[in-house]
Amino acid sequence: QPTMADINQTSLQPPSFLLLGMVGLEDLHSWISIPFCLMYITALIGNFTLLFVIAVERSLHEPMYLFLAMLAVSDLVLSSSTVPKALSIFWSLSKEMTFHACLTQMFFTHLSFIAESTILLAMAMDRYVAICNPLRYATVFTHSAVARIGLAAIARSFCVMFPTIFLLRRLPFCGHSVMPHTYCEHMGIARLACADISANIWYGFATTLLSSGVDVVLIGVSYILILRAVFRLSSKAAQLKAVGTCSSHVCVILIFYTPAFFSFFTHRFGHNVPHHVHILLANLYVILPPMLNPIVYTVKNKLIREKVSQVL
Repeated sequence: QPTMADINQTSLQPPSFLLLGMVGLEDLHSWISIPFCLMYITALIGNFTLLFVIAVERSLHEPMYLFLAMLAVSDLVLSSSTVPKALSIFWSLSKEMTFHACLTQMFFTHLSFIAESTILLAMAMDRYVAICNPLRYATVFTHSAVARIGLAAIARSFCVMFPTIFLLRRLPFCGHSVMPHTYCEHMGIARLACADISANIWYGFATTLLSSGVDVVLIGVSYILILRAVFRLSSKAAQLKAVGTCSSHVCVILIFYTPAFFSFFTHRFGHNVPHHVHILLANLYVILPPMLNPIVYTVKNKLIREKVSQVL
């Protein structure tokens, strides 16, 4: 027999959300779906190829490539959590999503984003030790240390995201169930509530600054130290080689953080920005890095390029 609290709870939480996609660009949905679909297929092929090559090639079982494998996994989770649903909205197959499915999607989208940010920080530290302390590299980045970093990335993301489920479940929605978005994200869900969401706003703001924000600062510091060490190298060839080993990582960092921070700041402060621009930015940061990361590493890294061409 359901209690009064249960009845109250179910009436306050909508049984499902209706996702509208890019509001204002509905006529273009089928056109927008074409680049989205192609980018997603490219992301799947690229990341699975990278994972396969790293798994079968013993010469690639080095810390740098193991981090790259972790990056590929988080890219696959990030894009697969969001893009298939976005495509089903663009193609008018299914625009509905149950409340719990929506929370699950939100959880995995943000979890994989924070995990990827943590892995990018670990990769920056890896490059720092390789260039500034090469003699200590083998003792610092052992296989067990790399495994611990991978577990720490998952644990950190989980600890940051788990409270948001409870922050959203406590909110009443008063029948508001139409979401002008292509996927569920924390603040997108919270804004539909008919109650004070300041706890959600502050938690979202604090965790973004303390997770991705701190990562960006630490990555920046490690690259300043790397550049200092590079300019102290005597030969021009050694300087170019050191810069070369970092260039692909720098490209990936820019691809990952630029659309994400644009999206974050337009959400918070860009009240004059059209809504479909918000949605487009939010979609770019879940599809652009997964698509471009494998391409950047394959083009920039000679060893990966050789192994991928052998496999293909």
